[in-house]
This record gives sequence, structure tokens and C-alpha cells, in this order.
Amino acid sequence: MMKKLILASASPRRKALLEQIGLVFDVVPSDVPESFPAETPPRDSAGKLAVRKAAQIADRTASGIVIGADTVVVLDGRPLGKPEDPKQAFEMLRALSGKAHEVITAMAVIDAADGRMARGDACTQVLFRELADREIRNYIASGEPMDKAGAYGIQGKGALLVQRIEGCYTNVVGLPLVRLARLLEGFGIRTL
Repeated sequence: MMKKLILASASPRRKALLEQIGLVFDVVPSDVPESFPAETPPRDSAGKLAVRKAAQIADRTASGIVIGADTVVVLDGRPLGKPEDPKQAFEMLRALSGKAHEVITAMAVIDAADGRMARGDACTQVLFRELADREIRNYIASGEPMDKAGAYGIQGKGALLVQRIEGCYTNVVGLPLVRLARLLEGFGIRTL
């Protein structure tokens, strides 16, 4: 019998990725504050947030395998979060234009019954093409950038901003599925 699986995220992209590989799960979003001191390296903050998110939901349930994740976009060593408004989205996209950046997704998987945890992450290099201000404004007007780290979503119109990637595509969307599948196998959850 398969153990109950819980996604500790309200992200529709993460939900869609898990559905894409045929997993049956509940969505129980965490409400962990997503802030760290500025000097915390982005990979470390993503890892700590993934653990906090999974642990918060695991503490609230008696059983189940909980997945927590956090994605950070990093440009020149500086993390880019979700834009607060269209002006900030424009600034982020202008900064990304014509440059390479990293997308890091950290994951934590916790067995709520016994507290056992496994962690992993993935890093993908993304190169943006040169963007005209008009293109940035039109993309922002679509509404797509406003709830996404780095102000873009590669799975939507944001694909038109990307010249190429090196690494895992689903990582850029929000969950590196191959890495996650390996973590889940350690908890008896098979994806294939």
C-alpha cells in the first residue's frame, strides 16, 4: 500500500508536476516566512526553507510523506525573489536580459510518522536573450511574472525570454522531478 503523500506548497506548478508523473497527493500549504539574513547563501536559504516547510506540515499530521520545496533565482550571486509589484518585476527582468543565471530548487522529504528526512537540490543554468523594454512591459502585462521567483515562468510565456538552459527543465518550473523521484524511492514511493 502506498503511503499518503503531502505537498507542503500552494504552487500550482509543483502540483501540476506531481500530477504529470502520476502521483496522488494532498496539498497542505505551509505558511513558513520566506526570509533569511542577506548574507545567507541562496542555496543554503532554499535548503533551510524546504526543510522548514516540510517540517511544519509533518508536525501537523500523524502520518504521511511530506514534500517541502523552495526555488530561488540567483543572478550574480544575488537571489531574486517574487516581485512585489510591476516596477520590481521590470527591474528583475531588465537585470536578467541577455545574462545567465541559476535556478536552484531545494527539497526536503519527511516521514511524518518517524521524522526521517532526506534532502536534495538541483541547479539549472538559464540564459535569457536580450529583451527590449517593450517586450518586458508586455510580459508583465500578461500577469505571469507576479507570483514567480525571478519574475518569470519558463512553462508559460516566459519561455519566450529564454535562449537556452543547461540542466533540469522541471527544476526551473519548480521541482526537479528526477531528483525528487530518487528521494521518494527512499520512502517506498515509486514513480515508475
